[in-house]
Amino acid sequence: MRKDELTKIILPEEKLPKYWYNVQADMPNPLAPGLNPQTKKPLQPQDLAQIFPMELIKQEVSTERFIEIPEEIREQYKKWRPSPLIRAHNLEKALGTPCRIYYKYEGVSPVGSHKLNTAVPQAYYNKKEGIKRLATETGAGQWGTALALACKMYDLICTVYMVRISFEQKPYRRSFMEAYGAECLASPTTNTAVGKKVLEENPDTLGSLGIAISEAVEDAAARSDTNYALGSVLNHVCLHQSVIGQEVKLQMEMVDDYPDVVIGCCGGGSNFAGIAFPFIPDKLKGSKVRLLGVEPSACPSMTKGVFAYDYGDVAGLTPMMMMYTLGHSFTPAGIHAGGLRYHGESPLVSQLYHDKLLEAKAVNQREVFEAAILFAQTEGILPAPESSHAIRAAIDEALEGKRDGVARSIVFNLSGHGHLDLTAYDNYLSGKMVDAQFSEEDLKKNLLKLPTV
Repeated sequence: MRKDELTKIILPEEKLPKYWYNVQADMPNPLAPGLNPQTKKPLQPQDLAQIFPMELIKQEVSTERFIEIPEEIREQYKKWRPSPLIRAHNLEKALGTPCRIYYKYEGVSPVGSHKLNTAVPQAYYNKKEGIKRLATETGAGQWGTALALACKMYDLICTVYMVRISFEQKPYRRSFMEAYGAECLASPTTNTAVGKKVLEENPDTLGSLGIAISEAVEDAAARSDTNYALGSVLNHVCLHQSVIGQEVKLQMEMVDDYPDVVIGCCGGGSNFAGIAFPFIPDKLKGSKVRLLGVEPSACPSMTKGVFAYDYGDVAGLTPMMMMYTLGHSFTPAGIHAGGLRYHGESPLVSQLYHDKLLEAKAVNQREVFEAAILFAQTEGILPAPESSHAIRAAIDEALEGKRDGVARSIVFNLSGHGHLDLTAYDNYLSGKMVDAQFSEEDLKKNLLKLPTV
């Protein structure tokens, strides 16, 4: 089978990865330790035991290269994995590029995104430890939807704190979560001390992932039957998503191709980590493959942020982590890519970016939707606004290849569909969408609030 002979590259079910790949085993520089937010001393497992099951804590700190995927989780994965790798022939033709463009389509999962890859194991391990309820946050709603379904699979109660601006922009995401049996609340709420404080200070706040995380953590810490679940950022989340990149490598082998550039949108970092991290060993052995994370110019944590210890949430309830950050009190503009409105970047992505093994670029909202429309009209899939950041970068790479006469092999992670993001598309198509302005002055003010270590 040659690379120009096939559009959809399907792995047989028996090729579903049996292990998650842990990039911590291969990092040239290990992560700086997470710090206890009260003592500011390196985290100990017991510091996390109040809100996480022990198996996930072990995965968080593990440096084993491969961690076995339990058979029960693999059986759940088989409902949508392996996901297809698709050659974008029509998009290539529309661009007139000699480049080969492939996309890994995670929208085939029951919830329409990659988030179920980690929601299932998180619910599984919590159930095994006797937890009855999970609390979480969500931006655009894809993570909240995935955890709602995973909780239903394992008979757990699920409460989701959804960032207010996304709650208002995407009402059917709430309906989706409620259909799976979850409770979905617009954050900030009056249910938590953190939410009340934020609303007292700014009743008209758009909300942020940092605020919603604080509410979910406060909720979980207050109840012995409840744990907290996070859909991105943390090491164990990136670990679970590694099935994406492992499959991509096998699929590229099937068509005798290898990527020159691997692209993913980047908010907290999980879907970019999922497709990019399995290529890190290749880079360390001399491969020229480029690994490119794409973030919104309204929330550019890598391209504008600083590499420093910071909290993962507004209230400082979470551990301090070494990461690229805009400051934990930063509230991004209300862009439609709600899943990318996070002030910080995954510590793993941050360290590898700091070590120059990863690249990053920031793009504006309107050019993202321009790319999304072209992709929908050529490939037939309406992409999520978050995923469309990767599409924008892939198109830019293909056009650069066209100008230079270089036939690059480009692979990007189409992390989800946009069927419940039609308000955003209406906004773009009607000409109402604007590019949010990023304030360097606000950045400076927020960085002054970074914790002292």
